[in-house]
Amino acid sequence: MTSNSTPSPEVTVTGVPRPGGSGRLAGRSVSRVGYGAMQLERLRGDRGAAIALLRRAVELGVDHIDTAQFYGDGLVNGLIREAVRPEDGVLVVSKVGADPNPGGPLPLRPAQRPQELRASVEDNLTSLGVDRIPAVNLRRLDAGPGLRAEGDQAVDLDDQLAVMVAMRDEGKIGSIGLSSVTLDGLRRAIPAGITCVQNAYSLVTRDDEDMLELCVAEGIAWVPYFPLGGAFPGIPKVTDEPAVRAAAQSLGSTPSQVGLAWLLRHSPNTLLIPGTADTGHLEANVASAGITFDDATLAALDAVPSRSADVPLG
Repeated sequence: MTSNSTPSPEVTVTGVPRPGGSGRLAGRSVSRVGYGAMQLERLRGDRGAAIALLRRAVELGVDHIDTAQFYGDGLVNGLIREAVRPEDGVLVVSKVGADPNPGGPLPLRPAQRPQELRASVEDNLTSLGVDRIPAVNLRRLDAGPGLRAEGDQAVDLDDQLAVMVAMRDEGKIGSIGLSSVTLDGLRRAIPAGITCVQNAYSLVTRDDEDMLELCVAEGIAWVPYFPLGGAFPGIPKVTDEPAVRAAAQSLGSTPSQVGLAWLLRHSPNTLLIPGTADTGHLEANVASAGITFDDATLAALDAVPSRSADVPLG
């Protein structure tokens, strides 16, 4: 799904200006506004709409797509395989550390053991139809909202990194990322070579500011998930903030666009992967890259208080 061409810092392989400018991920330039594919599962009954949405993302300059085998148990990977062409120059990033849990109390279950991580990479390779995945995130269960590991799923990070490095050496993955990781975990992992960190982070949930600063210092991409908060009960929503709503009104944009634009402005290593199953929302998300703030608006947004997103679900 990636071509042999080297993307320009200013435009994608297909010649489209990069929304938000360019960032670095897995050793190459990508647009700072990408696409998180999880919500494509909502289009299970309309494959044509899902393919069209992915094609529209490429047309808009998106060349970084975030996915996982556990999104629809391979459904989303299959859609990406069908929609994205080698000549599009799209960097597809996947993740491991959880498996589908059909019929369970939660849709996912932990899959943290080294043999499970390897099996998940193999499943991703098969469903994406590739021999190598440019970057794979190891989803730890140490921080942020969601699952927690217990029993034999409470695996030492060093053991997990060992199998990830082995798969990188074997050529199955190109680079290693971390997700739902603590600051201490990232520090321990840096010697193994980390290309990105995916943690829950938004204007209203900024617990990880120290980790973000470490990523800037180490040249590690910061790829926040739940960039607008509010994905689970108990997590505040960016779009509910009065300062965000006021900024949106004055700028003629939406509160969601303000929240995404703030993330791009806040740190130079931030790469966005907002997800949607709606083409109009996709276009609005990409357009958020063009929003700029005057000093007073930025100061008001920066002053929004941060609340924790550390909401365990199981």
